[in-house]
Amino acid sequence: MRRTKRFPVSKSNSLWQIYRTVSFWKVVKNFIVIQVSRYTPFLRVKNWLYKTFLRMKVGKQTAFALMVMPDIMFPEKITIGENCIIGYNTTILAHEYLIDEYRIGEVVIGDEVMIGANVTILPGVIIGDRAIIAAGSVVHKDVPEGVFVGGNPLTTIYTKEQMASRRKDDSFE
Repeated sequence: MRRTKRFPVSKSNSLWQIYRTVSFWKVVKNFIVIQVSRYTPFLRVKNWLYKTFLRMKVGKQTAFALMVMPDIMFPEKITIGENCIIGYNTTILAHEYLIDEYRIGEVVIGDEVMIGANVTILPGVIIGDRAIIAAGSVVHKDVPEGVFVGGNPLTTIYTKEQMASRRKDDSFE
């Protein structure tokens, strides 16, 4: 189960009431920073922008590919470890606006995690160290350390032990 805090709404859907949940000016600032970051080719600049203006926690040598979309409403709820790769056009959400409620949850990504292109990470999940997420996946639950997962719904492709065996057998000859 994802770790999200639920907030009920009434009369209209939660997205219609967006500026009761988050400041308009915060959203404007975050939108500008995220759009600049999505297109900049300079990885250190992206990380600096995310840490400085969005208050995301980003580890050393973590690389965000072109077009990555962190949560625009609550980016401060995203933590990413060291030496990770976040693939092209990946979306990392820390909120969900639903009809009768909205939900907010932390997203924690461990060290040396590889996230493929076009992945969607939902709020309230933890991705363990050295995990691999296949391109196009929807991460709707926790991912244990060292495993290779993919798909929608998310399933295990290789366990931690199978990945260790594959790495041992791998050669660059």
